Amino acid sequence: MKQMIKMPRVAETTDEVYLVSWAKQVGDQIEIGESLMEVETDKATVQIPSPVSGTIMELLFNEGDEIKTGAHVASCESA
Repeated sequence: MKQMIKMPRVAETTDEVYLVSWAKQVGDQIEIGESLMEVETDKATVQIPSPVSGTIMELLFNEGDEIKTGAHVASCESA
């Protein structure tokens, strides 16, 4: 089953972040809670954990891109 992964709210006052790096690539396996990506706010760099388990099928942003809270960032195929 394909699942879309959304950008969670990182802080109450932050509606957008910048993608620093992906911890996983297309085809990689990921578990719930495992680091998916690292993002930067105006105050901190934060690791974003995966909310799902499965195989990464698509990454929708590139390093350096701005991501809004709630935007789809990746898709994952779960068993």
